[in-house]
Amino acid sequence: MIKIINHKIETNTMTEIHSTAIVSAKAQLGENVRVDAYAIIKDDVIINDDTYIGPHAVIYDGARIGKKVKIYQSASIAHIPQDLKFDKDESTAEIGDETVIHEFVTVHRGTKETRLTKIGSNVLLMAYAHVAHDCHIGDRCILANGVQIAGHVFVDDWTIIGGMTPVHQFCKVGKHCMIGGGFRVTQDVPPFILAAQEPLQYEGLNVVGLRRRGFSNREIQMLKDVYQLLYRSQLNVSQAKEKILADFGTEPHAQEVLSFLNESKRGLIGK
Repeated sequence: MIKIINHKIETNTMTEIHSTAIVSAKAQLGENVRVDAYAIIKDDVIINDDTYIGPHAVIYDGARIGKKVKIYQSASIAHIPQDLKFDKDESTAEIGDETVIHEFVTVHRGTKETRLTKIGSNVLLMAYAHVAHDCHIGDRCILANGVQIAGHVFVDDWTIIGGMTPVHQFCKVGKHCMIGGGFRVTQDVPPFILAAQEPLQYEGLNVVGLRRRGFSNREIQMLKDVYQLLYRSQLNVSQAKEKILADFGTEPHAQEVLSFLNESKRGLIGK
C-alpha cells in the first residue's frame, strides 16, 4: 500500500491521480491505481493495486476495494445506509478483486447489525444497480441494469439477476440461479434454478448455466429429480425434504439444496 499526501504519491509508482480529483491524505492507494477527473476519495478508504476509479465517482469512508477493480463514472461506493436507525456506526463496504462497477451504481456500507456490505470477486454490477446495507453478493454474480437489492439480502455465487428486478430485504438467492428481468423477488429463491413470472415462481433448472460451469449430465439430472420432488410433486416442503434426503442425501449438490431449504426464513418462491 501507499498513501497519498497532498495529492502527491510518496513512492515512485505508476499511480495516476487527475489534477481535478480530490483524494484524502489519509486514503491508502496501491500501485498502478488510476483516479480520473473529479473523483472524490474520502479518508477511511483502501484501494488495492491496478484499480481504476472513474470520473465523478465518490468513494466514501469504509470502502475496501480489491485489486483490478473497475469503478466507472458517477458510481457511489460505501455511502451511509438508507436506514433511519443508522447513527454514524463504524462499518465497511468491501469490493472483491476484478469486479466491474458501471455508471451510477450505488453500494451502501453496513449498519451496526453486521457492519459489512460485501461484493465478491469477478462480479459485474451494471448501470444504476443498487446494493443496500448489510448485503452479501457472492463471486461471479451479475446484477443487470437497474437491479435494486434491499438491505440484508444474500445472493450466492454465480447468480444472474435480470434488469430492473427488485429484491426484498432479507431475501436469500441461491447459487447458480438466473432470475428474469422485471420481476419482483419477495421470497427465497433456491439454488440452481430459473425463476420468472409474477408472482415469481420456479421455471425449471438453469441447465444452460450449469453446463457452462462444468456440471455433468448426471449432476443435472439429479438436480432435476430433486426439484421435481420439491415443485412438481404432491408433497409439501417438509415431505419433499424428507424424500430428497432419503433419495439423494449423499449428493453434495442435493445437500446444498437441503441446506438452503432448512435456512430459508421468508419461504420459497412458488411453482
